[in-house]
Amino acid sequence: MMRVDMNSDLGESFGTYTLGMDEAVLTHVTSANVACGWHAGDPLIMAKTVQLCKEKGVAVGAHPGYPDLMGFGRRNMTITPAEAKAYMLYQVGALQAFCKAAGVPLQHVKLHGAFYNTACVDPKLASAVLDGIEALGDGIAIMALSGSVMVEMAKERNIPVIQEVFADRGYTAKGTLVPRSEPGAFVKDPQEALARILQMVKEGTVVANTGETIPIVADSICVHGDNPEAVAFTKELREGLEKAGLTVANFAG
Repeated sequence: MMRVDMNSDLGESFGTYTLGMDEAVLTHVTSANVACGWHAGDPLIMAKTVQLCKEKGVAVGAHPGYPDLMGFGRRNMTITPAEAKAYMLYQVGALQAFCKAAGVPLQHVKLHGAFYNTACVDPKLASAVLDGIEALGDGIAIMALSGSVMVEMAKERNIPVIQEVFADRGYTAKGTLVPRSEPGAFVKDPQEALARILQMVKEGTVVANTGETIPIVADSICVHGDNPEAVAFTKELREGLEKAGLTVANFAG
């Protein structure tokens, strides 16, 4: 039976500010990417989110971003390889400690926002990020955009790889995500999203915004839980995948 993971970016509240519907979305996903305090999150929220994942049997991943709290980590920054590696050790190491305290493994690392987008196309940045993951040890996987530079470099270094696709985003002919500001960036209809995901998982292809059919590998599907509509979208998607005969599970199960 074919299987696929479903992941979501969680733990992105900060102090007294609440962002997202973490408890609701954790009912439907199998892996969580937990913010590590730089683009969002704080120590108490990190601890709480890891504990929620443990209670619901959801695998924990670290979600490090640029040090850009005001911009939610979505603004581009120019950083050196040494800085990138240090960012990984600092943020992922912190979440690793919360996982150890809770008695759960850290399954993977998935970069956030501009850090993610740049590392997927910039070999120097990708290499520095992978240096950080190797230094952290424990066989931590990298979750990255399917077919990206990051994926190929991780394979060359024998670092475990989880290739990620997006349920609610459009793709360019190069396999990158359509920028949020451009037409076709978002897929809002759950049934359309389900059809696209089933094509990705079963056939290994997706239709780009140019109309071309391009190859893609779908180990994990990214979904969102920012509002009630997004949670309903995620629930409908998981039910549709299971009705189509797929097993939805993380990489520990």
